[in-house]
Amino acid sequence: MTTTRPVNQKKSEGGFFARLEHPMLNYQILLGATGLLLTLGIVMVASASSIFSYQQNNGNSWALATRQLVFAAIGVFLMIAVSKMHVDSIRRRAPLFMVIVGILLVAVLLVGTAVHGQKNWIDFGGPVRIQPSEFAKLAIIMWGADILDRKYHLLEQRNHLLFPVLPVSATVLLLVVLQGDLGTAMVMMPIMASLLYFVGAPRKWFLVMGAAGLAAIAALSIAAPYRMARFTSWLDPYADAQGTGFQVIHGQQALGSGGWLGLGLGGSREKWGTLPEAHTDFIFAVLGEELGIFGTISVLVLFTAIAIVGLRIAGRTNEAFIQIASLGIVAWIVTQALVNVGAVLGILPITGVPLPLVSYGGSSLIPTLLAMGILMAFAKHEAQLQEQKS
Repeated sequence: MTTTRPVNQKKSEGGFFARLEHPMLNYQILLGATGLLLTLGIVMVASASSIFSYQQNNGNSWALATRQLVFAAIGVFLMIAVSKMHVDSIRRRAPLFMVIVGILLVAVLLVGTAVHGQKNWIDFGGPVRIQPSEFAKLAIIMWGADILDRKYHLLEQRNHLLFPVLPVSATVLLLVVLQGDLGTAMVMMPIMASLLYFVGAPRKWFLVMGAAGLAAIAALSIAAPYRMARFTSWLDPYADAQGTGFQVIHGQQALGSGGWLGLGLGGSREKWGTLPEAHTDFIFAVLGEELGIFGTISVLVLFTAIAIVGLRIAGRTNEAFIQIASLGIVAWIVTQALVNVGAVLGILPITGVPLPLVSYGGSSLIPTLLAMGILMAFAKHEAQLQEQKS
């Protein structure tokens, strides 16, 4: 229901609180926060990867940074294109997107390439390869939102609430686990749970699913020695400081040495071969070392802004599809950011998930930018509706 602004409030329309209610504010914040995180990510990838890139690319220190720029250009183009689409157009493409991702997930098991013990990549030759499990996060959200919206008035019946969202989601999760990618699977579980939670599934279901998920993670960790080593190193990294605890210790040393303002861009000591995965999973540590506490807090503030805007979009719409998809994207971005930062801080075990919009890698960056474009399309849609009513 639209509230008409009283005539005597016209003079305050340019004030701070009036600006908070501007129809396009959500879009502007999303665009700004995404742009800042993306720019910072490109700069930090260039810095954090320079030594590794020099060693792996015949003396070219900027090879990985150049690739990240290409990934960013592709992602931004898709983000802008999607942000201009009508919500119905985005929604119509959700089932096809899910089918394509499902085919790619199966293809990985048949013709995939293993990296660091995880067979979760499809190699097209040279530097071109994709990780379908990263795209699966967005596919589950959009397809699930579409299905749950279509059945919205039937969701009080458990069979409609569960099928087909739960079995399809569980199949996708199983395919990811079979690839050995437990980190991505751990991020996908809260996404799947959020879809059901936001449409009113009984809370006891989540207790059961949570217990089953923890049991599965424990079993998979015990079955794989390297996962068990990650868990034990999390409990006591100094027990094997030159082995399994090496990455955690040096990540914390990088963060600790940055102080308030950091050592300056390019000034990281840990990126000189001491900190593994400095430009991917542990880029937050290099960011803290070079830009200090100010830099790390700024990143967290930007993620918080994206989350708040996503929740604002969900809270202000009357359309179930927009609400469910927005909340699902927020659950994804926030969970993945917390898992990555928590691992660097030593609060959580290392899972190998990238920091959204910041870490190196096109397979993570492109679907994340697509998700930001979808949120922007939702924000513009709601702004148009608000302007029509005013």
